[in-house]
Amino acid sequence: MSTATQTPDRTDGGPAPTVPPASGRATRLLRRWPAAVLVLLVVAPFSALPLPGLLDGPVGSPGSLQLLATCLLFGALATGYDLLLGRTGLLSFGHALYFAAGSYATNMFLLEAGLPFAVAAVLGLCFGIALALVLGSVSLRVTGIGFSMVTLAFAQAGSILVSRNPGGFTGGEEGRAAPAELLPSSLVGIDNTANLYWIALAYLVLTLGVVHWAVRSPTGRVWEGIKENERRVEVLGLKPYGFKLTAFVLAGALAAVGGLVHLLLTGGSTPQTTTSDFTLSLLVMVVLGGSGTRWGPMVGGILYTWADHRLGDLAGSGAVADLPAVLRVPLSQPLFLLGVLFVAVVHLLPGGLARLPSRLRRPRKENP
Repeated sequence: MSTATQTPDRTDGGPAPTVPPASGRATRLLRRWPAAVLVLLVVAPFSALPLPGLLDGPVGSPGSLQLLATCLLFGALATGYDLLLGRTGLLSFGHALYFAAGSYATNMFLLEAGLPFAVAAVLGLCFGIALALVLGSVSLRVTGIGFSMVTLAFAQAGSILVSRNPGGFTGGEEGRAAPAELLPSSLVGIDNTANLYWIALAYLVLTLGVVHWAVRSPTGRVWEGIKENERRVEVLGLKPYGFKLTAFVLAGALAAVGGLVHLLLTGGSTPQTTTSDFTLSLLVMVVLGGSGTRWGPMVGGILYTWADHRLGDLAGSGAVADLPAVLRVPLSQPLFLLGVLFVAVVHLLPGGLARLPSRLRRPRKENP
C-alpha cells in the first residue's frame, strides 16, 4: 500500500496521516475561490444571463449593474467600518459622517470652485481624512459608551449642518446633484453604467486589500490586543490612543473614498448619508455577515443592500397587495421584512453568516 493511501495507527505515536493528492488539489482549488469570484464579477457586464427573483433583468443590463454596483459599494463600506467594530472594538455611531464628507466635499469643489473631477476628488478625500483625524482625536479621549455617544453627537451635528444648507453649499434636504459637464464623460449616462460598476468593484478590492494588510500588520495585532484587553496593552508599554486613532482615520479614509464612489453612482450628494441611521445600517450589515471576520462584513453589506432594494419591490408588488390584511400589512413594510431577516440570522447563526461554513463542517467531524 502506498503512503498516499496508507492509514496510520493514531494510538501508537505513529506518523501523522498523509493527505491524499486529490484532497490536496481540492483544498488548493477551494482556497482560490476569491479569485474565481473576482473574475466572474469583472466579466459580469458582458453577461446576458437572467437571474429571475434576484435581478429584474439580465446581469449585464444597466438596472442590474446599478444594483450590483450599489451592493459592492456597501459591502466595501461595511468592511471598512469593521476595522473599528470588529478589529479594534470601537463602536462608532458617526461613521456615516466621513462617507458623506467625501461625497459633499467633492461635490462642492466641483460646483463652487469649478475644479476638474480628479482634483476635486483628491481634495474631497483629503477633507474626509482631515475630518476623521480631528473628530477622532477628540472622540477617543473617552472610551466605551462615552466614545459611542461622542461620535453620535458629531454625527447629529453634521446631519443638522447639512440639512440647514449653510451658504447654499449642501442643498438642504434635497441634496445637490453633481454637475454632469464636470464629470468624466465615461462616467455619465446609462450607457456607461458598466464603468461605474467596475469602479465600485475596484473600491471593494481596494478596501479588502487595505483591511487585510492592516489587520496582518504589527499595528493590526495591537488592535486585536486593544479589543481583547486595552489595559493589558498599556501594561506592555504601548499607548492605545495612537493605535485607535490610526484605525479611526484609516476607516474614515476608506469611507470617504466610498463617498466619492457613491457620488458617481447616484449623480449627487444626499443628506440621508449623514444620519446616524446610516451608520446603524452599517452596524447591521457587519453583525449580519460576521464582525471581525475577513469576508463577513462584505457578505453582510452585499446581502443587506440587495435585500433592501428587492424587498422594497416585493412589498409594493401586486402579489402582496392581493393578500389578506393580516399578511398584507406587515409584508408591505420593507423594514419589517429586513428586521425579520436580521433576527433570524442572528438567532440561527450566532457570529453571522461567515460562521456558516464552520457550522456545516462541525457535524461531519462529530459523526465521521
